[in-house]
Amino acid sequence: MLVNGKVFVVTGGGSGIGREVVVQLLKKGARVAALDMNENSLKETAGLAGDFKDKLTTHVVNITDRAAVDQLPEAVIAAHGAVDGLVNVAGIIQKFVFFKDLPMADVEKVMNVNFYGPLNMIKAFLPHLLKRPQANIVDVASMGAYAPVPGQTIYGASKAALKLFTEGLNSELMSTNVRVTTVYPGAINTNIAANSGVVATAEQSGSAPKIKMTEAPVAGAAIVNGIETDAYRVIIGSDAKMMDFLSRLMPKKSAEIIYKQMASLLPKE
Repeated sequence: MLVNGKVFVVTGGGSGIGREVVVQLLKKGARVAALDMNENSLKETAGLAGDFKDKLTTHVVNITDRAAVDQLPEAVIAAHGAVDGLVNVAGIIQKFVFFKDLPMADVEKVMNVNFYGPLNMIKAFLPHLLKRPQANIVDVASMGAYAPVPGQTIYGASKAALKLFTEGLNSELMSTNVRVTTVYPGAINTNIAANSGVVATAEQSGSAPKIKMTEAPVAGAAIVNGIETDAYRVIIGSDAKMMDFLSRLMPKKSAEIIYKQMASLLPKE
């Protein structure tokens, strides 16, 4: 589906990958409703819209608030006349601790944002997308959905749940006008840790493995291209592509490789 002239809703539009998706959609001629919990971040995104700012609206919303999300379609359609696409980017990571040490409140928060948030958005917008000649849903999962990262077990579980939900949704919508894409980023250079309220200790920061990260604009471009090519899967970054291959070829060994790479970030027993 070519994005020119279409209307998209993008969650997490205030920073990182979400902001890049917003800006790149605008540059390609789309209209965009950018969503985020942080009003200041949305203002910064609007400031980057430049000559395309008349095609952008910003909406401060918590995607885990189902009642608030249910009101969004009416607001977006009132502002833009229709909605043709939904890009669920918003997500958070967890503290780098073992599951046994992660408070249940943190478990619920990660699951609510990463799984129920996109589910709430799709539930609200799908009836409207089904009425369009062409429509698209994009869910941003993670390399962690197929490659287990110790210290991020609940984050990975939330993204794995989103992965299978999105794939199931794709199957349910095969005979409709709505195409569905799942995105698997590897390590992306964004401020997701700060936005998640996760602050590494000095010891963790000093011993963190040196990982080559993909820049956010590259990730944003890959997602927009995935929309325009009706891609089933979009894998972003050499790390994500390698682990996608290894996790299928030798799943146990790939888990051991990740463990060794991340061991310096894990708490000492």
